Amino acid sequence: MPGALTDADGLALYVHWPFCVSKCPYCDFNSHVRDGVDQARWRDALLTDLAYEAERTSGRRLTSIFFGGGTPSLMPPSTVAALIAAAETRWSFAPDIEITLEANPSSVEAARFTDLAAAGVNRVSLGLQALDDEALRFLGRAHDVNEGLAALDVAQRAFDRVSADLIYARPGQSIAAWEAELARALGFGTDHLSLYQLTIEPGTRFATLVAQGRLETVDPDEAATLFELTRDVTAAAGLPAYEISNHARTGQESRHNLTYWRYGDYVGVGPGAHGRRAGIATVRAKKPENWLARIDTAGNGIAEEEALDAATRPVEALLMGLRLEEGVPLARIAGAYDDARVARLERQGLVARDAERLRVLPAGMLLLDAILREIAV
Repeated sequence: MPGALTDADGLALYVHWPFCVSKCPYCDFNSHVRDGVDQARWRDALLTDLAYEAERTSGRRLTSIFFGGGTPSLMPPSTVAALIAAAETRWSFAPDIEITLEANPSSVEAARFTDLAAAGVNRVSLGLQALDDEALRFLGRAHDVNEGLAALDVAQRAFDRVSADLIYARPGQSIAAWEAELARALGFGTDHLSLYQLTIEPGTRFATLVAQGRLETVDPDEAATLFELTRDVTAAAGLPAYEISNHARTGQESRHNLTYWRYGDYVGVGPGAHGRRAGIATVRAKKPENWLARIDTAGNGIAEEEALDAATRPVEALLMGLRLEEGVPLARIAGAYDDARVARLERQGLVARDAERLRVLPAGMLLLDAILREIAV
């Protein structure tokens, strides 16, 4: 089984850093610029939030840590090292723990990669986004292709494992152009690629442009062709899809994300971080100033904490698990799906079910959202 956990009682840790190097179209927060951040205060607040979660999950073993958010690669390496050390002390580490950090491929961030690796990070997820300068400008990225590839080269020398992100099905992108771009990406030698079709989310700049008739989205049939091409090309290169948008060599799957998709327990610290532990859902205060205030007054950054009932948990496991090629164990989703509708989708060749698992077949992955709406109860 891809990326199977070695510890049945394993736990994942997500650390959210909200600050960006500059204002960007993808950030959820209003506090973007790192200048003037009280680094010591933020380090101590994150350590406090971490300690709160550790007290509620004592005896668990960490299988992964993920530093995400705005621009986590601009966290001081000393803060990263302090958080990793505290995590190892308060929990314990699986022997092969995966410690990932998200990074934009800028020269500023690449200059920190060696220090971040020395701090304990052993995997980086690099947001290349595109290998075309015009596309990068359209996507609102600050880097160009040459800067991105230079950062990739530094990352591959600094970290044991490197993943790269690309966005396809961009307006005006032909099938031949994407095939060439994907072939180039596969030639970089990374063992993991996250390949996302461009989606138009409500309230974004892209949605406004579409509404104004200034942006034409890719035809659905062409998008489907691009999706199938992506799966075929990556599989032939030895990086088959293990999740709807993620491709990896065997054993190089994102262990942290597999915890999410397999509906394992994870704790989240930092502004806006979500968590699931022992049937309890947690949500941290989203705005950095509100999160800090919660740390000061309550000793944690939680804004919402809710016990998930017995009906909700199987549905969440279904929604997450069917993203995976391996599917989801039937024992985890009892009562969460309509049996007759699943049987009909089986006859249509969109899903498969045996005595142990339900999974979406390749033909069904194109229709995953519709399938989930159809069968979830």
